[in-house]
Amino acid sequence: MSRLARLRRTLLELFPERHLYVRSGGEMKGYVLTPRTQMLVAAGISAAALWMGVCSAAMLVNMLSASSADREIARTQAKYERWIADRQARLNSAVAQLNAGGGSANAGVAADIEKRHAALAMLLTDMKSAPGAAAALTPVINRAVASNDRNPAHIVETVRVSQEQLLDAADTFAKSRADRLRLAFRLAGLTPSTFVSQGAALGGPLIESKDPRALAAVLDVDEGFADRIQHAAGDMSEAHALEQAAHDLPFAKPTTDAERSSGFGVRVDPFTGRPAFHSGQDFSGARMEAIHATGPGVVSFTGVRSGYGNTVEIDHGKGLKTRYAHLAVISVAVGQQVAVGQRLGGMGSTGRSTGTHLHYEVWLNGRAMNPDRFLKAGDYVQQAG
Repeated sequence: MSRLARLRRTLLELFPERHLYVRSGGEMKGYVLTPRTQMLVAAGISAAALWMGVCSAAMLVNMLSASSADREIARTQAKYERWIADRQARLNSAVAQLNAGGGSANAGVAADIEKRHAALAMLLTDMKSAPGAAAALTPVINRAVASNDRNPAHIVETVRVSQEQLLDAADTFAKSRADRLRLAFRLAGLTPSTFVSQGAALGGPLIESKDPRALAAVLDVDEGFADRIQHAAGDMSEAHALEQAAHDLPFAKPTTDAERSSGFGVRVDPFTGRPAFHSGQDFSGARMEAIHATGPGVVSFTGVRSGYGNTVEIDHGKGLKTRYAHLAVISVAVGQQVAVGQRLGGMGSTGRSTGTHLHYEVWLNGRAMNPDRFLKAGDYVQQAG
């Protein structure tokens, strides 16, 4: 009590009663600023300053993260461009020396490899920004650049071998990435073609020419090499489209560190003690622990639902909806656009609940899905990136 009394005295000394006089139009008006009013104003200003500081820090972190990613993409692009330029310079030198020496057969081979090189450069240009491409292709590029042979014929053969190795590595990477993303969709119980936009794929002559013979004529390379280039470009295009579609689906986690408790399916009801169907996944945690949107969408419902307590529902489009129940507070409003990871509210124990936890549901075309499958699919998408 004595401490509270001292605190009260300190506050009164900081915020004594003040009188404000305003003269306007020949009239004098007086206003009394009570200690309580001053404290409320000071608290409001402090809260606003704290909020601005948090927002500024979050924006700074996002800018730094984006800058780091941009620098990594720029480094990868520069590495590819250096490799392509180095190979092109060596080819030009080899072709010139072979022509000067009268080696028409070798010169013809070098010219064919030079055309292949241009086609391969187009494929690398499409792949340069793909997550994980740098790690998959850099070892092959480094081995190719390390060669310092000065013999023109040897240079041509070295470039041919490195082209084959790089194309194999690019094809393997693109196919593996597309397969892993397709598996993520199927793991969630989704059909990939339903969610992939036709306009999301990469364009260009590498995949627009359906017939390898037509592509071979466009690129002026042999049909076998054109077919391999087209196959790798097609897998890369499909992986790119699947990745874009996955970003719009609820594959993220609704909480950061909360422990999973009751899962989807039949369980013993904690209130009745009888078997009952549980239509979601529970996460236990601390009161007011942040609850995040698992995918981008539009808030379609906020409020109290029978048994669910304070609830937020998000429409993700194409029949997908997520529900977040038993919240202590709700931080969004109906009609609001939300991004993946955006805070929806705080964990609580409202509604039909035995303790603080989040009840999380995923619905597809009016049917409850197993949320755990979507969480595992999200892990696969991250691994594919």
